[in-house]
Amino acid sequence: MRIQRKFIDWRATGNRLFRLRSDNFQLRQRVCSALRKDTDKCHSASGDCAACTDPYMDKSISRAELAEVFGVSESVINNWEDGRTEVGIEDLLFYCELAAVKPDDLLVFYT
Repeated sequence: MRIQRKFIDWRATGNRLFRLRSDNFQLRQRVCSALRKDTDKCHSASGDCAACTDPYMDKSISRAELAEVFGVSESVINNWEDGRTEVGIEDLLFYCELAAVKPDDLLVFYT
C-alpha cells in the first residue's frame, strides 16, 4: 500500500476561512465576547455571550475584529483568506477552537 503525501490548498482553505467568518454563530459569539465583554459595547443584560441577543450577532465578523482577537493585523487575515499566506498551526487550531470546528472542516487538500 502506497501512502500519498497530501498538500494543503491554501486558496481553497482561505475561502473556507472567509465563509466561516461570514457565517458561524459560535465564532461570532466568541469574537463578540472577546471584544465587548466588560465594556459598554456589550448589550447582553446578563453579560452571558452565549445568551446574547444583540443584533450585532446577526452580522458577519469584520477582518479587523478577527485580527484584534488573533493579535495580528487586518492584512494578515486578508492574506489567509485570499490564500496568499499559510495559516500557522497555532493560529489554525485557535481558529478551530473559536469556531468550534475541526481542522478537517477547514483544510482543503490535494495530492
